[in-house]
Amino acid sequence: MRKSVSKNGLILAIFAMLTSGLIAITYFATHEQIALQQQAKLQGILNAIIAPGSYDNAIANNCINVTSSEYLGSKEPQRIYRAFNNNLPVGVAIETTAPDGYSGKIQLVVGLTDDAQGNVIITGVRVLDHKETPGLGDKIDLRVNDWILSFTQVLFSPETSERFAVKKDGGQFDQFTGATISPRAVVKAVKRSALYYQQEKQAIFSAANACSLDVLTRPEKN
Repeated sequence: MRKSVSKNGLILAIFAMLTSGLIAITYFATHEQIALQQQAKLQGILNAIIAPGSYDNAIANNCINVTSSEYLGSKEPQRIYRAFNNNLPVGVAIETTAPDGYSGKIQLVVGLTDDAQGNVIITGVRVLDHKETPGLGDKIDLRVNDWILSFTQVLFSPETSERFAVKKDGGQFDQFTGATISPRAVVKAVKRSALYYQQEKQAIFSAANACSLDVLTRPEKN
């Protein structure tokens, strides 16, 4: 009896070791591929809101982490990806949260740059995650509707900031029939992101890189 128990225990121990080994091998075999796929997806999103030809650094590997519940809608750190060209700031992609969607939080990324006069330009916006009602509020998602493209190349300045609202609230952006809450939440989040960029621009570009080392090393300033 004792021999049988010992034998079974040994078999279980060997089985557990083999299983753990297989899991470890599978993890290491797929981990790099998964990471590459995630990086490619991130790069695709960034290129959709910041023109790829406008920067020469590895933007997906150049970011800072910031926390601003007032402007970025969350108590959790959000990432700001930074684009440079010949060592000069080009623009940013700010992860932000619209906390007041109809069905909860709406996660966004907002592309921003400056014009020659120093005004902020929205280069693009994409919804990363949401739980808005299918057929109504989910029209904020580009896979459903092209409404989100209405932010592209829109000027944000002291003179235009009051127009950053849905038309129902006296602004310039359309709402959806039977669903005003979702687009209103997105417009407000984009406006807050633009305000944050406007106020914190210098700190954003001067902060140390919190992502992986930039694989396309930018030249040092003289």
